[in-house]
Amino acid sequence: MVDASNSASEPMQQLLEIMAQLRHPEGGCPWDLKQDFRSILPHTLEEAYEVADAIESDDRLQLRDELGDLLFQVVFYCQLAREEGSFEFADVAQTMADKLIRRHPHVFGEEVSAGSGTMDAEQVLQRWESIKQTERDAKQQHSVLDDVPNALPAMQRSAKLQKRAANVGFDWPDATPVLANMAEELEEVQQAFASGDQQHTLEELGDLMFACVNMARHLKQDPEQVMRAANAKFERRFRFLEKQFLEAGEALEEVSLERMDAGWDAAKLQGL
Repeated sequence: MVDASNSASEPMQQLLEIMAQLRHPEGGCPWDLKQDFRSILPHTLEEAYEVADAIESDDRLQLRDELGDLLFQVVFYCQLAREEGSFEFADVAQTMADKLIRRHPHVFGEEVSAGSGTMDAEQVLQRWESIKQTERDAKQQHSVLDDVPNALPAMQRSAKLQKRAANVGFDWPDATPVLANMAEELEEVQQAFASGDQQHTLEELGDLMFACVNMARHLKQDPEQVMRAANAKFERRFRFLEKQFLEAGEALEEVSLERMDAGWDAAKLQGL
C-alpha cells in the first residue's frame, strides 16, 4: 500500500488534544462544553457549504482553511462520542479505511492479481453499487432506497433516489423521454394552477422539479451545481442592473418593472 503518512499524524493528534481540552470540565471553553450532537449540526452543514464555495472560487488557501473547519466538526463529534463511550476518532478512521478497501477489490483485493485492475470507471461504479447493496442486505435494508439520507437537501436526495432506481433498471434509456416528461409535468402545473387548487398546484410543481432533476441526471450533471450556476447568473445580472440605477442616483424601489426588465436585458447583452 502507498505510504501517505507524511507529517499528518502529529498535527492530527494535536487537534484531538485541543478538542479534548476545549471540552474539559475544568478549564475548558464554556461554549464548547454546552454543545451536543444536535447543536453543532447546523455548523457542520454551514462548513460543508463553505468548502463548496471555496472550491467553486478556485481559492486553494481558502479551501485549506475551510477544510480545516470541516475537519474540526468531525473531531468535535468524535470527542462527544468518546465522552459517552460510543466511539472515538480512531474508530471513525478505521471504519472508513475498512470500507474503502472493501469497496475497492480491484485495487486492494484478489482481483488485482487476477487481472481485474483494468476496469474502467463505469465498471468500478457498478461494482461499488453492487458491494453497497450487499452491505445493505447484511443490515436487512432490502430496498435500494433504504439508506438514502432523509436529511439531504431535497434536490440532492431526488437525484440519489433516481440514481438508485436507475441502478435496477427503473429509468428511461436517454434524455429525450425525460424532456417529454418535463413538458407533461409543466402542463399539469398549468392545469392545477388554472383550477385554483393551491395544494394540487404545489404537488404538481414538485413533480415538475423532480423531472428537472432527472433531466440534469441524464445529462450527467449534478442538479445542485446546475442550480448554483443559475443562482450565480441571476446574481450577476441583478447586481448589474442594480449598479446601473444606483449610479444614476435612482433607488430600485422607485424604478418601474419595465425599466428593470430593460436593465436585465442589458445585462444579458453584456454576457452576464
